[in-house]
Order: sequence, then structure tokens, then C-alpha cells
Amino acid sequence: MVEMNKKQVNVGMVGYKFMGKAHSNAYSRVNMFFPNAPAAPVMKLICGRDREGVEQAAKQFGWEGFVTDWRELLSGDDIDLVDINAPSNAHKEIAMAAARAGKHIFCEKPLALNLADSREMLEAAEEAGIKHMVGFNYRFAPAVQLAKKIISEGRLGTLYHFRAWFLQDWILDPEFPLVWRLQKDVAGSGSHGDLGAHLIDLAHYLVGDMSEVVGMSETFIKDRPMPTSMTGLSAKGSADAPRGKVDVDDATLFLARFANGALGSFEASRFAAGHRCTNSFEINGSKGSIKFDFERLNELEVYFTDDAADVQGFRRVLATDPAHAYMDAWWPPGHTIGYEHTFVHEMLEMMQAIHEDRQPEPNFTDGVKCQQVLEAVELSVSERRWVKVNEL
Repeated sequence: MVEMNKKQVNVGMVGYKFMGKAHSNAYSRVNMFFPNAPAAPVMKLICGRDREGVEQAAKQFGWEGFVTDWRELLSGDDIDLVDINAPSNAHKEIAMAAARAGKHIFCEKPLALNLADSREMLEAAEEAGIKHMVGFNYRFAPAVQLAKKIISEGRLGTLYHFRAWFLQDWILDPEFPLVWRLQKDVAGSGSHGDLGAHLIDLAHYLVGDMSEVVGMSETFIKDRPMPTSMTGLSAKGSADAPRGKVDVDDATLFLARFANGALGSFEASRFAAGHRCTNSFEINGSKGSIKFDFERLNELEVYFTDDAADVQGFRRVLATDPAHAYMDAWWPPGHTIGYEHTFVHEMLEMMQAIHEDRQPEPNFTDGVKCQQVLEAVELSVSERRWVKVNEL
């Protein structure tokens, strides 16, 4: 129940599967765990093309109603915020229409299929004067927030290295079906835009802008059977199904120079056997280092060079105390949180930004910056050379 004296933000959401479930849970938890938030989301409408599927999702996730056409969702005066977590090829059209309708927008990453479309979306949002946010949820893990705090306070000194890797193995089987994430016209790119985008945003957030990049990529399995059904990161097919071409990358690696002089290395792969969701980074500075691994998302490993010689080494910090971002709203110290909580923190940021009349972070500007690096890497792979990010 939303307090009547709170600003209510009526949400209409397009998409109801993997991210749709994550976002729905987040909207429903903001009010419960952050009762002092100045604005509260109200789950008005959920949209999906399959009537039976979206109707079931509306009941299961707690939405007041459902529609099967996003245009109907936008037509109502009672929708304040449009949440877009449909496949990437749908982002631009829905976002542009939402901006014209004066709705605030939350859009999953990557912002669009390409840099040109991302820039159009940002321009439309700015012209409409709406609030706009892009879904880089890993920023909102308390341990990552702690990393940001340590860096911002200068406790690592001059930053020298950012190395990051996002490794999965869910398409290792050559007979795994050709889901939409493996089709360029729907997804835009493969592991690069899906996994690498998160690493790029974390690098921007923690270290700063990149000046130039050089990369390489590979598609290991060139064709796959067509799916009979798919949801999230799972799908079903048949042995005698026709096969389709995989036209996105299975793995992309690149090196980067940051504007502040730091060096970066990035690896995104869906062919790393044994890695279910290894999203990790390490940052080395003149005064110390930090390490983060999403599979242990409550922890940050920290090393400071000025520790006494007999106790030097990485220490494990469990970021679950009230001193850590967001944690005073959850459980007693030592009681850990999970993946879904990062989305709750995202939606809290969106509600606070709407109330405070400011842009949330990260927003479409960050989405465009990420897309610019993604495409600079793609150009580097194509032309086999270093590419300056500002070329694009």
C-alpha cells in the first residue's frame, strides 16, 4: 500500500520475461524496504505481445492490468513512467514515442541497436524534458558503491589499471537454439553488447572516459537450430529443426586507454565453461587495489599499500553494514543480499530523481557513451587498428 501523502509514479512496463520479472519485483519492493523514499512506484500496466503470457505475468507479478500493444500503454494519461525491457530492437521506437508523450523512461541496456539510434533517443528525451534512465544495475551493488567511494576519496591514489571480465557458458552447446540474443537485427551484438556493455559502464563509473580502444572478436558456432520456445537465457528446440546463422559475436576482447592515463583490458564471452555469471573487475592504483566478483556480490577485496608490512595483503570486506550504501534498509550486518536487490536500488534512484527534479544516474547520456565505446571496438575489430572513441 502506497502512502497517500507520497508522490505516486504510475508505471507502464513493456516486457514481462527475464528483466520484466526483475523490474516487477523491484517496483514492488521499493515501498516496503525504503518507506522514506519521496516517491513510490505504482504498477499500473504491463505489456507483451502474447496475450496469455502477459496476462499470467500481470497476475503473478502484481500489475493492475495488461495490454498487448505498447501504443495503448502510452495513450493513457495515467502513466508517468515507461519501463522498456523488451528486446533491444524495440527500444528506440518505444522510447521515442514515450518521449513525445511526455513520459519518463527507464530503458534496459544496451540503449539501442547502434550509436546513431542511441543519440536520437537521448536528443528526444532532452527535448521532451523528461527523466531518463538506463539499466546498468551492477552499479547499485553496495560493494560496487563502496568501490566508487574508495576511489572518489582518493584512497587508491593514481589509477593505473582497470581489468574486467564478464564470462558465461550458457550457449556452449552447439545445439543450443538460435535465441534472439544471437541475432544481430534483434540484439545489435552478442556478448559484446550484452555483457561487455556492463563492464564498459562500470569502467566509466569507476575510472572515467576512454580515449581509444583496440579489439578482437570471434563467433565460434556459426549456425544453430531455430528455437520452438525461449525465455530469459533458456530455450527449447528440436533435433530436426532448421538452422539459422549466428551473426553476433560469441566473445569480444579489447584493450583501452583512459583519458586520465589508466590502462584497461576487457573480456566478454559466453564460451567460458564453468563460468555461470562471472562479472568481475580489478582496479590498481598507486596506493592500493580493489577486486569485485558478482558471484560474491556482497564482498569487495581491498588492499592498501600503507598497511603495516606484517599484515599487507587483500582483505575481504563484507559490504552489509549500515555504513554501506542501501544496507540500512535491508537486514542486520552479515545478512547478505542478491542480484534482485540491485534492481530495487535502481528503481529507488529513479523515484528519487523524479521527486528531486534531476536526471537519475546512469541515464541516456551514459547509455550513449557506452554505445560509443561498443562501436569503437567493433570498428577496431573490422579495421584491425586502434580507434579513438571520439571518431564516432
